[in-house]
This record gives sequence, C-alpha cells and structure tokens, in this order.
Amino acid sequence: MRLYRFLTEDDTAAFCHKVSEALSKGWELHGAPAYSFDASRGVMRCGQAVTKEVEGTYSPDLKLGQQ
Repeated sequence: MRLYRFLTEDDTAAFCHKVSEALSKGWELHGAPAYSFDASRGVMRCGQAVTKEVEGTYSPDLKLGQQ
C-alpha cells in the first residue's frame, strides 16, 4: 500500500530537517512544495507531500511518522 503524509513547518532549517529525515526513512517527495504566509503568527510556512510504499493493509490507527 502507498502511504501519504503532508509535512509542515515554519520556514526555517527545521522544515528542511523534517523533510530530510522522512527521505532518509524511505519516503519520497510527491509534487511541489507549498509556501504560505501565516498571518496570525506573522511567519512563512512550508509544506511538502511525501509518499511511501509499505507492506500491509491501511488502518486509520496507523502511525504514519513511525513508518
């Protein structure tokens, strides 16, 4: 089955580290990154979709970050 996650973070090195960690665990980039202004906090936010092919059957209880 293919899993999907959308990673988000403020526009700092923390976002790059979050995506790099996912890639190191076998997740693959899916589509273009997103970039948006969070007016309530006055910061830019980044987002990136990632997917991963794994064994098993999908369940809503699945912890995606642990895959």
